[in-house]
Amino acid sequence: MQLEALKRQNGPVPNLRLIDEGEATGALKAEYDAAIGRAGKVFNIVKAMSLNAETLRASMDLYKAVMFGPSELSRAERELLAVVVSRANDCHY
Repeated sequence: MQLEALKRQNGPVPNLRLIDEGEATGALKAEYDAAIGRAGKVFNIVKAMSLNAETLRASMDLYKAVMFGPSELSRAERELLAVVVSRANDCHY
């Protein structure tokens, strides 16, 4: 759906300031460096939390616990569930 059609349907689309890698300092830079180490880049879903490095850290800790912590599901099954949920939510991540 095009942006203009979305605006007509849902009203104005909010904008969120994202801090780029070159702007990051302190705890945020450490989180970005870790993201680059894991994935080779900083995805926008990570940048969406860039205004609060503490929240970003907590979110990443939760992600790591869910995806890598003890579970009866294999890593592949967890990734598959993440893909299915993302697709069901029309999310491109």
